[in-house]
Amino acid sequence: MAELLPCVEVGPERDADAAIVWLHGLGASGHDFEDIVPMLRLPRVRFVFPHAPRRGVTINGGLIMPAWYDIIRFSDAAGSERADHVRESAEMVEALLAREHERGVPPDKMVLAGFSQGGALALFAGVRHASPLAGIMVLSGYEVLPSERPAESAGAATPMFFGHGTYDPVVPVQRGRMAFGAYEAGREAAWREYPMGHEVCAEEVADIRDWLHTVLE
Repeated sequence: MAELLPCVEVGPERDADAAIVWLHGLGASGHDFEDIVPMLRLPRVRFVFPHAPRRGVTINGGLIMPAWYDIIRFSDAAGSERADHVRESAEMVEALLAREHERGVPPDKMVLAGFSQGGALALFAGVRHASPLAGIMVLSGYEVLPSERPAESAGAATPMFFGHGTYDPVVPVQRGRMAFGAYEAGREAAWREYPMGHEVCAEEVADIRDWLHTVLE
């Protein structure tokens, strides 16, 4: 099992009814979405916001920063991301989900969420989890390593929420639509677009809250 990442945790330390593991975007930290917790009105849910490892990122001139994986070039072409980094970070996410299970939260009461690069990793790890989760949430995200997309997995039973800004200059909305289209068949999946850039808006937060209450009820 991979070493546990350092995390920001919000909510009950023990006896939580559910858990949400939320992955930040490139260059951010586990504090990035900490302030959103009160808006979601889930007092019995433990939120786990891990900090990504620091590594060089090619598209940013090799600058060392928190990153789930190196991005060689930003496109949906093969080889755009370091595949070994993606798999390594997915193992780290699996370790966090396993810890939540050890703390008494079953998989069907766990949500794996992420924004941008974190959303891409949440999608990659969530559909490969051994048991169905309560949900996978992909915010302003995309699909990595599409050639390795699992044909069958426990993740096929996991509901999904995709949210994306129509005017996103960082991750074009078309990449989000492609990821949604690859996984929507045969599952409960929601796609939402918002008139915004690479961010989260109040309308999206409201939709996230409603969706989380639905999948965790």
